[in-house]
Amino acid sequence: MSRFERVRGRLRRAYESGRESVRSGRSAPADVPEEARVASPASPGPAAPRSATVVGAEPPAAMHTSTSSRDDEDVPHALRIAAAWSWRLIVIGVVTWAVLKIVGTISIVIIPLAVALLLSALLAPAVGWLLRARFPRSLATAVVLVGGLAAVVGTLTLVVNEFIQGVPELSDKSSQGVRQIQNWLKTGPLHLSDGQLERYIDEAQAWVNGNTEKFTSGALATASTLAEVLTGTVLVLFATFFFLRDGNNIWRFLVRLLPVAARWKVDDAGRASWATLGAYVRATVLVAFIDAVGIGIFLVIFDVPFAFPLAALVFLGAFIPIVGAALSGVVAVLVALVDSGPVTALIILGAVIGVQQVEGHILQPLIMGRAVAIHPLAVIIGIAAGVVLAGITGALVAVPLIAVLNTAVRRLAARTVPDTPPDAVVVASHAP
Repeated sequence: MSRFERVRGRLRRAYESGRESVRSGRSAPADVPEEARVASPASPGPAAPRSATVVGAEPPAAMHTSTSSRDDEDVPHALRIAAAWSWRLIVIGVVTWAVLKIVGTISIVIIPLAVALLLSALLAPAVGWLLRARFPRSLATAVVLVGGLAAVVGTLTLVVNEFIQGVPELSDKSSQGVRQIQNWLKTGPLHLSDGQLERYIDEAQAWVNGNTEKFTSGALATASTLAEVLTGTVLVLFATFFFLRDGNNIWRFLVRLLPVAARWKVDDAGRASWATLGAYVRATVLVAFIDAVGIGIFLVIFDVPFAFPLAALVFLGAFIPIVGAALSGVVAVLVALVDSGPVTALIILGAVIGVQQVEGHILQPLIMGRAVAIHPLAVIIGIAAGVVLAGITGALVAVPLIAVLNTAVRRLAARTVPDTPPDAVVVASHAP
């Protein structure tokens, strides 16, 4: 047994000596001078450590932190920045185009929902008043919605009735105006003869007869559009009701879909945007009402027909900032020109311009304030884009959409931390 122990000890010592020789072979020999350890192009010598200095070779060029390879380093910095901006803008453009295509495809749903949001922002304070008066939420929402619908239907009924009653008188006035224009063409600087007038009238009649098919197809398209309008109206009513009743719950559900780190920031931006939308809609209604009353007073004073329908048209047109009330005022001027002559038309034109100046320089800054202040250039561009994308509805929605996005972007870009909600539960990992 002792002999076996001695054999095993010898084998172990041999194994240890072998391992030591392998280790010494891997390391540099101790007697090698320092110069021999440094590699050079002429005599490479033994492998040098990473910190060794290479004699006779140029140091490698430092790579920029934004490059990932030596090929990128050879491209000029300005060109790399331009390329980076270009592909990012291309991606943004493609995504925007896809979003617009989707919105255009389901516009019959998107547009009623947008109108419902505007109506909800307008009627939300009334629902709040009824809730503070201890009304049930569903009952308060129904009362406000039915009351608002009754006010709209009653106003439209008055406008249509007055318009129907005044059409015969306006038709006679228009005929007289046409005869005056014919007399002016004969006796004025143009000196047109009866034959020339008849020829122009015949050409206009031929153009109408040649485009009858287009008018008919347009009427058929109008019938389908009427069905879409009825469907959209029903969707607006239902969406407005549920936005007013369950809007807060719907918003909380949408916020919970986001990552936890982004919820408070998005919630703060969304609630600020909703406050901006409500302020914008209520201020626009007030400004439109003042415009309609101001122009309507002048129409009544100078006995212009359709004073109430024209005032209602001015009220509706004022929802399109800058251009809406001006276009509706032009209609009032034309009616005054046909009915009462050029002097009254010029007075109505002066009244329209004066009301527009008061609105732009006093009412808009005073009522809307800085919360929804938007540069006029942004307003014009937004209205033009809205008309191109969605017609009249796009023009109505464009400016409030810009105001909401302006507030949301400002809140999201702010560095301040939103206030903690009063009903928030703070969970700590350890006891304080």
